[in-house]
Amino acid sequence: SRLTAGNQETVCALIQTPTEPVTLTITLDLDSSSTKIGELSFQTEIYRCFQFMVPMVSSTTVGSISVKIRGRVDVTTKETKVLIEPPAFIHIVQTDKPIYKPGQTGKCSVLKTTLSLKLRKLHLFVPTGDVSLKVSAEAERSLKRCGKEKVTVPTEGRIDTVITNLLVEVSTPHKRTIFLPNSSTILSKNISLELPEEFVTGSERASVSVLGDLMGRAMKNLDKLLAMPYGCGEQNMLLFAPNIFILDYLKSTGQLKDSTLKTAVGYLESGYQRELNYKHDDGSYSAFGMSDASGNTWLTTFVMKSFNAAKSYIFVDQKYVQDARTWLSGLQKPDGCIQSVGRLFHNGMKGGVSDDVSLTAYVAAAMLELDGNDPVVQNCLKCLQSAAEDNITNLYTVALMSYTFTLAGDEDMRSKLITQLDEESTNEGKTKDQDLQSYLDSVEVEMTSYVLLALLSGPSLPDFGLDYAAGIVRWLAQQQNPFGGFSSTQDTVVALQALAKYASATYSPEGSTTVTVTSAGGLNKQFTINNENRLLYQEEKLSEIPGEYTIKAEGQSCVLAQISLFYNIPPPSDFSAFQISTDTRGRCDLPRPEFMLFVHGRREETNMVVINIKLLSGYILQDDSLKMVTEHPSMLASPDQLFCQEVVVGPKMPGSDQQVENLKPAVVKVYDYYQTSRTLC
Repeated sequence: SRLTAGNQETVCALIQTPTEPVTLTITLDLDSSSTKIGELSFQTEIYRCFQFMVPMVSSTTVGSISVKIRGRVDVTTKETKVLIEPPAFIHIVQTDKPIYKPGQTGKCSVLKTTLSLKLRKLHLFVPTGDVSLKVSAEAERSLKRCGKEKVTVPTEGRIDTVITNLLVEVSTPHKRTIFLPNSSTILSKNISLELPEEFVTGSERASVSVLGDLMGRAMKNLDKLLAMPYGCGEQNMLLFAPNIFILDYLKSTGQLKDSTLKTAVGYLESGYQRELNYKHDDGSYSAFGMSDASGNTWLTTFVMKSFNAAKSYIFVDQKYVQDARTWLSGLQKPDGCIQSVGRLFHNGMKGGVSDDVSLTAYVAAAMLELDGNDPVVQNCLKCLQSAAEDNITNLYTVALMSYTFTLAGDEDMRSKLITQLDEESTNEGKTKDQDLQSYLDSVEVEMTSYVLLALLSGPSLPDFGLDYAAGIVRWLAQQQNPFGGFSSTQDTVVALQALAKYASATYSPEGSTTVTVTSAGGLNKQFTINNENRLLYQEEKLSEIPGEYTIKAEGQSCVLAQISLFYNIPPPSDFSAFQISTDTRGRCDLPRPEFMLFVHGRREETNMVVINIKLLSGYILQDDSLKMVTEHPSMLASPDQLFCQEVVVGPKMPGSDQQVENLKPAVVKVYDYYQTSRTLC
């Protein structure tokens, strides 16, 4: 391996099934020095990564990374040689904007610190995404003086090239999805692509995609189902749980290929190892592991059911599953309800009756998915039956209970709850399941998915057969993002579980369908979907924006068509939800500006909050500043919940890496992780 002096690098260690308590020590050894990278004591499986700074060297040096595992008696050591190179010339690449829009002309200047160069402006035409920019500079002989200095040309380094990446971003896509179930009729749909009044000219692009399988889009994008950050025990599970449902579906329908199995198993194995980092010694799990005071009831349940379901495809130590179940059983109260322990970031789980009712339904359903009824589950059901007698009005709780009683085989309670949901899901003629009260984003998707699971996990109910379920699936498909996921983690997991169950129930290898996309401007594109290419992702770019399009399907097979429209919008002018102020005064030994974010709110408490701060050109994130954000004792805004009052959520601005003139504004976005479309406070 090659390392560059002064760079920050990462080394990861995976230790499986230790038979005794051991200590892991990792060091970087040079001829004259040794740097400890990390040290950790443990007695269970771990997967842990350590970051370290590569020491400075004046010339190319051979070092070694030493890994030592010490047990009670034995010691195992392994060394890996690394080549450490001195840092290359320092370059400054200055652009006139931190982010380029698609098709926009940009300007940049390049300065190499070892030479005196006149800055030249370069005009660039950049597409969308990560763009590699390559700029070369050459020192030429000249009789002209550079200021008062005589021009000299070095023998080495006369020509140098710098390659850097520019990020060209587009906004979150706007899309329309059409779900066409098995049908022998001709279906047609008109779609208008419209742009808002304010958008960045040249950033708009659109496409239409067609798949012959309800799970095809998620299968194609297993690594990016959700365009949101990862970093806690719950978010990690998004890369874990959906693979199980997709593998189960493909296996049950005879479509599972070795390549798909290999990819999915890779995600399962890495997700399983990562999740162990969030495990407590008592068998529970929490969002941030041992740094939390205790395990979390909801997340422990989520991990328990997911680990158990994954055992068909990867090795899962069943001790972890049993330890989690034992811990959960110990939380049962005399009335049968499960006690909520630890912070519950998903406020939608709390329900309108009490925290315990929806949480008890979730725990009971997970245990029923494991291996059926036991005394703990029976007591949970008694708690839920008692709550149902009080006429629960919170639809999230009702939907979750309908799935729990379906798994328990209580057909009377199941029928009663599904009927109640059906009555509540129609309002002033709106489409069924499209107006399940006033929930937004992930909560609405999640509870609708529980209704679908309740319908498909038990015997068919009168008036609630596959035709009724198809209406729910049609609505769910319209909520999917272009990658097959949804708004957040839990709604994506539950929705994909429900959609996989529906896809298995309605799968048919027979039939084919022709989808035709036409426009007023003359577009006429045909897609043919049959059993041979049903999992093939077919896409066509659309050039008429704005424009009127018609999608027509003729045949007899399941088809999912989606039109996606992307465009940039300028930063909002209304910052009434929060204020930002900066103060460039600082200590002489700390030349970086103060950065404070003040939040003035209208809600008493949020779900988990994400604070997305775009960096100004020439600024980099400093690790010590990030550590202060998470550990500062006076912080009122934590990584999980934000209490709406005037608070400081960031003590320092990232440190400047290179001086850049003509800085452009950078956007700070604060949003609720589970209800992304709501104003935060």
